[in-house]
Amino acid sequence: MFPVIVEALRTPRGAGKPGGALCALSPLELLATHLRTLRERSAVDPECVQDAVFGCVTQTGEQGGNIGKIASLLAGWSANMSAVTINRYCASGLSAVNWAAQQAMQLDSVTIGGGVEMMSRVPMMGDGAPHYTDAAVKAATGFFPPPWTSDLVATRHGFSREQCDDYAALSQARACHARANIPMPSMCAVHAADGSVLLDRDENPRPESTVEKLATLKPVYAEGAQTMDAWGLAREPQLGQINHVHTAGNAPCMADGAAAVLLASPDAAKRHNLKARGRIIAMADACVALTQTGAVDATQRALNQAGLSANDIELWEARDSFAAITLHYLQTLNIDIERFNVNGSSIALGHPMGATGAMLVSCLLDEMDRRNLRYGVIAIAGAAGVATASVIERM
Repeated sequence: MFPVIVEALRTPRGAGKPGGALCALSPLELLATHLRTLRERSAVDPECVQDAVFGCVTQTGEQGGNIGKIASLLAGWSANMSAVTINRYCASGLSAVNWAAQQAMQLDSVTIGGGVEMMSRVPMMGDGAPHYTDAAVKAATGFFPPPWTSDLVATRHGFSREQCDDYAALSQARACHARANIPMPSMCAVHAADGSVLLDRDENPRPESTVEKLATLKPVYAEGAQTMDAWGLAREPQLGQINHVHTAGNAPCMADGAAAVLLASPDAAKRHNLKARGRIIAMADACVALTQTGAVDATQRALNQAGLSANDIELWEARDSFAAITLHYLQTLNIDIERFNVNGSSIALGHPMGATGAMLVSCLLDEMDRRNLRYGVIAIAGAAGVATASVIERM
């Protein structure tokens, strides 16, 4: 018996900066509007939904106060439905879906998993957490910025700037093609209070981001990383030097967005006449020291749990945690690029941190429906080495 996915919806991803298409909405309004759409499209009785779990990374200001619970109330879900908002860094949205799925099985009920992040209004690291701001805490915990640890991975495994830019250009090309040509039935337009459309397609893909254009961008750590480089080389002197290959062009761009997934135990789905789109046949978490390569470990654990190999997986959706991390994931698991992030990835589409993992559920299911596939994997890594993966079987 596995938890089933009744519905999985996402908003388009807006540009995570002032002037972005979704910036006029508050995070609470965006999530509430999206949850209202989930209620209407699924036609589920709100009183049968017992619990909800939402991802949100920067839980401060407009994103504070258990935003998932308050948005649920505004959206017309039952006041008797409990809700929690979690932070597993960039893996939050997928963890929220997995936790909600576990609750559905435990409670033999219907639940919601999802996430929200509006980086145009609540900037990354806007909560001023000590491991960002306190040098002593940074040193004691070994917390290093993801761009630098991604450069470390590139250096360890020999990924060049050119390889990283090639992957970024491919992501942009695929995202632009999909935006113009691929139907995305689970993407829900976002409307203003007066009913006008704010955004009905992903805003971030840039057709001008060619390999030639990307090659002109300066690395994040073109200069000023001497202290971190010295620390890394003291641990791994065989590297000789740290190659700084990551730029704004081959890194995930900031974004606004929300996602919501309606889940149920198989028996609850039958009781409430809910048709399943798919089911989660395995889920796993992992964490690695220093780098963001934990998605490999989480994926391997989930595949082992499902009794499958990477060769059995027909479609992959993995959040780009900088290009070299994605290249490491592809190389280590020996994944065919033609089955991987086929409609673009967060480098092109953007990464609304707490929502991305939940968004990938609908991205995967839409494309699996279009191609008539059976097995897919979603994987996502985040800061401090955390990672989450799920194996989805389409029904």
